[in-house]
Amino acid sequence: MKFFRYPAMQATKLHFFPKFIVTVMLMIFGFTAHADDVPESLVQFHAKYTAYKWGDDVGTAEIKLQELAPQQYALTYSSEVSKFFLSDERFEYSVFHLRGGKLVPAEYRYKRKGTGRDSSLTVQFSQQPEPTITISDQASLPWNNETDNQLYRIDVPLQLAAGKRSMAYHFINYRGEPKTYQIDVVGEENIEVPFGRLDTIKVKIVRQASSRETFAWFAPTLDYNLVRLQQFKDGQEQGDLKLSSYIPVN
Repeated sequence: MKFFRYPAMQATKLHFFPKFIVTVMLMIFGFTAHADDVPESLVQFHAKYTAYKWGDDVGTAEIKLQELAPQQYALTYSSEVSKFFLSDERFEYSVFHLRGGKLVPAEYRYKRKGTGRDSSLTVQFSQQPEPTITISDQASLPWNNETDNQLYRIDVPLQLAAGKRSMAYHFINYRGEPKTYQIDVVGEENIEVPFGRLDTIKVKIVRQASSRETFAWFAPTLDYNLVRLQQFKDGQEQGDLKLSSYIPVN
C-alpha cells in the first residue's frame, strides 16, 4: 500500500455550503483514468478539513480511503456545516475497483439532511449483461465510462503526480445528473492552512453554464491530495475548505 507515495506529498442562507462542499467538493470531476496513469495500489488515508465562510469557522469535512480487499476500495466523504440556525450534513460513500489500471466505480451512496429538504441517492454501476447505470429507482441508463460523484478525489492527485496540467471529467452527480468539468492547472503557490505551510499546485475548475468559480490546491508532499478548496459565485465567496489533518494509513 505504499506504491503511490511521493516524497516532499454551506450564509446568510446555507445553500452556499451544500453546493460548495459537494463540489468538493466539488473538486469536481469524474472520469475513468487511463491505465498508464494509475498505480497498482493506492495509499489509504484519512484527511480532515475545516470549513470557513468569510473567515468564520462554520464546520468540518472528512475524506477517507480504505482498502476493502485486493484491488477494491471504499471512499467516504462526510461534512457538517452550520451557521446561526441553519445546518447541512452530507455523506457520500463509494465502492470501486482497480481493474486493468483503471478506477472502476461499482456503487455510490449519497445522503443529505439539515435545513430544507433531506435527500438521498444510490447509483449502481454494472458491467453485466451490458454496461448500465441504475440511479435509485429510476430506469437504467447506458454506462459510457462515467464515474461517480467523488472518484475524482482519487484521480486528480494521480493525474497531477503524473504531470498532467489539463483534465476533463464526466460523472453522475449527487442529483443523478450527468455532468462534465474541465480542470486546468493555473500555477504553484505556497499557502498556509491549519495543517501548516505547504507548497501546492493550484487548479481551476470550469463548469458548463455556471457562474461559480472554484479553485483547489493540492500538496505534492501529502501524496498530491487536496489541501484547500475555495469557491465563488458572482464574485462572492461561497466557502473555503482548508486541511487540518492528514494521516496516511499503511
